[in-house]
Amino acid sequence: MERILKYFPSLDERTSQRLERLMPLYTEWNQKINVISRKDISELYLHHVLHSLSILKVDFLKSGERILDVGCGGGFPVIPLAIMRPDVEFIALDSIGKKIKVVDEVVNALCLENVRTINDRVENVKEKYDWVISRAVTSLPQFVSWTWDKTTNGILYLKGGDLSEEIAECAKNVMEYNISQWFSEDFFETKKILYLEK
Repeated sequence: MERILKYFPSLDERTSQRLERLMPLYTEWNQKINVISRKDISELYLHHVLHSLSILKVDFLKSGERILDVGCGGGFPVIPLAIMRPDVEFIALDSIGKKIKVVDEVVNALCLENVRTINDRVENVKEKYDWVISRAVTSLPQFVSWTWDKTTNGILYLKGGDLSEEIAECAKNVMEYNISQWFSEDFFETKKILYLEK
């Protein structure tokens, strides 16, 4: 939590309490349903929560918007974002039922009223959302082919490494934001937010 407060120092008490509860909740659920690497759970706030919250640094999400997190896994980036932005509606989608179960349980435990879940493949989604977000589900061109018709504003995609080839293959205008410009930890050195404007 110290790292979260370092970059988001003006959190209200309710938001801080919800973020603090993520560690015990994910430790408990991860023992039942493995959604985070066992060796990674101790780095929950750095590798998962803070990484998810980097999306807030580009400051595109507006009050009242509807955001679809495709391939949400155990709830990243959707749950940290929903905690920080109660004014935005989040839809967490994953094709794996046990991952959606973990998201549902964490959402219920935190009394998050701005998250709902869908257990399905994105190809079957008919609705449009203001934004599609995700964290390294697949290659960028593949992800865009699945989701481009699901959004009115664009895609915000978290991914690391050398992405020049994927971006070149994408056939869309892609803006890259280096997360290391906001967060100083070594973990973020090669991590990026890719923004594809609709």
